[in-house]
Amino acid sequence: MTSSRQIPVANWKKGASSTVNDEVAAEIPVALTYNKRSHVVMMVTPTSLEDFAMGFSLTERIIDGPADVLDISVLVREKGLELAITVNEACMSRLAEQRRNLVGKTGCGLCGAETLDQAMRNPAVVASKVSLSASALQTAVRSLNDHQPLQMLTGAVHGAAWCNTSGEILELREDVGRHNALDKLIGHLMRSGFNPAEGFLLVSSRASYEMVYKAAAAGVEVLVAVSAPTTLAIDFAHRSGITLVGFARPGRHNVYTFEKRIQ
Repeated sequence: MTSSRQIPVANWKKGASSTVNDEVAAEIPVALTYNKRSHVVMMVTPTSLEDFAMGFSLTERIIDGPADVLDISVLVREKGLELAITVNEACMSRLAEQRRNLVGKTGCGLCGAETLDQAMRNPAVVASKVSLSASALQTAVRSLNDHQPLQMLTGAVHGAAWCNTSGEILELREDVGRHNALDKLIGHLMRSGFNPAEGFLLVSSRASYEMVYKAAAAGVEVLVAVSAPTTLAIDFAHRSGITLVGFARPGRHNVYTFEKRIQ
């Protein structure tokens, strides 16, 4: 499946109407199954799906690392796709104990949580090894748009980027859902054996609690968002030791927690 599709639309401009082709981002239901058991349905842009499966599994604490995943298969179904994930027995046993009825949607990382304990998970505490300059952060922010081809084409997707401490964007993943884009990126990084101490995350969205939690789950120390954080995101950043940066735009940014990492 493709990441976008051309749709004919009636375009109105300066009082005149014409028919043009509009490039529209793809969004399809993707069912994640573990050892042939249904777990969750997410609305996803159908790209980098193996990365998404790995990242989601890690940030949802279904697995502890890539070695716990034995196989990932992308299966075409009548109404969408299935990500058939095979994990080891220890992970499957843990999943059975933690199982919840979860239906995910773009823009909501907690849909379906049945209890407050499920929703308000304790974040992992990250290390304290990263140091970068404000100019490096700004370098990444200024180049973000140039690394988002699907966003430039459709105007409808979020991006999540991994940047080195010099501000160079090394990897980026896109999706209609900001959580999905981050899971895709984290999945790719985990499969590549990355070192969290060698860079920072940059996301083209607001910084919600779930984004901070996913960063902590990956051991990342610095999360930079182009838009605003929430109070819960700031609280969780404090608890997990993450440097949280918001309103990161060319020429300005706010550092909400642990500003010592940014020189």
